[in-house]
Amino acid sequence: MKIEYRNNVEGINWQDVSELFQLVGWGVKDPEEIRKAFETSSYLRFAFCNGRLVGFGRTVDDGKYYALIVDLVVSPDFQKMGIGKKILADLREQLDSYLFTTLSSAAGKESFYLKQGWQRQKSAFIWPKSDQQRADHVKK
Repeated sequence: MKIEYRNNVEGINWQDVSELFQLVGWGVKDPEEIRKAFETSSYLRFAFCNGRLVGFGRTVDDGKYYALIVDLVVSPDFQKMGIGKKILADLREQLDSYLFTTLSSAAGKESFYLKQGWQRQKSAFIWPKSDQQRADHVKK
């Protein structure tokens, strides 16, 4: 199985991106809003298998000091094949010159990031927007 990686939004079907968000349990997202969000992101990676979107990730940053890796998503049918690892490594490499690079893990996926060499922060905080977000991300 050959995976093709792209780093731009050219030819992306935003409905497919929306469906992948839903498939991994991240809720319903409007394809047009997703497009706008991705077009303002600094770095992007999309993964395709035989023309089918199977994963993606993106970053947001201030251009110099602080960067955040967001929306690392891989279709459940394609997880544990190195796709997420490759996307994460490519994005992290793009952010190598930044002073501070962070990410927030989806609930239950923390071990994936630890295996890639990421480390837990001592002083990260969140302002929960929902009970589910509180349940997923607030330490008790």
